[in-house]
Amino acid sequence: MAQLLRVQNFNVSSDGIGAGEDQTLERPFGHVDPGRLFSWAGATASWPMRVAPGGSRGLDDYFTRDYARNIGAEIMGRNKFGPQRGPWLNHEWQGWWGDEPPFHTPVFVLTHHKRPSFTLSDTTFHFVDGSPATVLEQAREAAQGKDVRLGGGVSTIREFLDADLVDTMHVVVSPMKLGSGLRLWESPDELLDRFHLEAVPSPSGVTHHLFWRK
Repeated sequence: MAQLLRVQNFNVSSDGIGAGEDQTLERPFGHVDPGRLFSWAGATASWPMRVAPGGSRGLDDYFTRDYARNIGAEIMGRNKFGPQRGPWLNHEWQGWWGDEPPFHTPVFVLTHHKRPSFTLSDTTFHFVDGSPATVLEQAREAAQGKDVRLGGGVSTIREFLDADLVDTMHVVVSPMKLGSGLRLWESPDELLDRFHLEAVPSPSGVTHHLFWRK
């Protein structure tokens, strides 16, 4: 079977914004409060970064539980890994996730400024400079037959969409307007030339948008 490139549990506001401006070390999402955007996910029993027992079951939990299913590698943009710009000045800083990143696979970080790979627990980060198609080829090889997750952020997902490489997407729309920031879309209908779309409302107030190739 073909290895899919999948976007999973990616969150945007009702006006299509997935991250804010002015990203810093202390504010990975810039001026946007990720607690508001991701409150639906953090409430579920299967949220990958849950540290306490409990959490909700049901539709939202189904999607957080699906996060790692058949994923063998991840691709992310540099600004999902960290807020640094330009050449890497501090190799000791190894991302926002501590000693146990939630990925558990090889991760390919897109950057024009390479740095050595390193491993934390069962996650190895590789820093690569190449076209979307080239990086996807590397990630597929590392995934050893499993699918590849396109983790974001917004600019990276748009880049792979523009290259027509994305096979499926799960985008969660939270019922709030942010006004400014990095926008995934003006409307999900923009993608209907290439994708089927089913929108599934959740009791939590978010709407799960499921896209798959036509």
